[in-house]
Amino acid sequence: MHFHVITLFPEAFDSYLKESIIGRAIKEKKIKVLFANPRMFVTGKKYKRVWPDGNVSRIVDDRPFGGGPGMVLRAEPILKAVESVAKKIARRTKAGAKAKVKVINFSPSGAKFTTEYAKTAAKKYTDIIMLSGRYEGIDARVAKILKAEDVSIGDYVLTGGELPAMILIDCMARQIPGVLGKFESLEEERVSSSEFYTRPEILEWKGKKHAVPPVLLSGNHKEIEEWKNKGREASEK
Repeated sequence: MHFHVITLFPEAFDSYLKESIIGRAIKEKKIKVLFANPRMFVTGKKYKRVWPDGNVSRIVDDRPFGGGPGMVLRAEPILKAVESVAKKIARRTKAGAKAKVKVINFSPSGAKFTTEYAKTAAKKYTDIIMLSGRYEGIDARVAKILKAEDVSIGDYVLTGGELPAMILIDCMARQIPGVLGKFESLEEERVSSSEFYTRPEILEWKGKKHAVPPVLLSGNHKEIEEWKNKGREASEK
């Protein structure tokens, strides 16, 4: 699986992608995470300025039509960034199987992202392109031109699309064979369980004793599974 993130801040991913399961998956080439920065695709004197000291300002946003606060990411740099990704995908798959590409645009009003969504996407697509907006968002024509699907990670607004992109990468990567070890793979089956305990059996904290539920110490696998199922059902309500 190849994840392509269109973002103004690729450095925001550095620490997270180096750690734990995702870091191992990248190192073992189970997944690839690639970036395209729209700033690198800015053209025209109006939006690209070279200062006397040699520094270059690449302006990716502009005021929204119809007024309103904030700035909106312009369509052209993002479309060119996605176009560059599409060319790389085409070169990679020239001698191999045809790529199956999905373009995702993060929006609070989009389809809700779930583990089931991640499982389906991991099976169906070879490449996921994610549009990580900033400021007031992305010119709406981008999603329409690219036929991108609006996806939401929750009913709230974030500063940008980088955190949603990390969430999708993390959850989708877990569905790819070999990314999780044998023990870790069990997590998908108990992801909704609400309570977990480990040693010691009696935790003493500030003068009080907190015990592990007796059923988990019983060795009765049927009763333990029933207890876990009740926890899952309660967490889903």
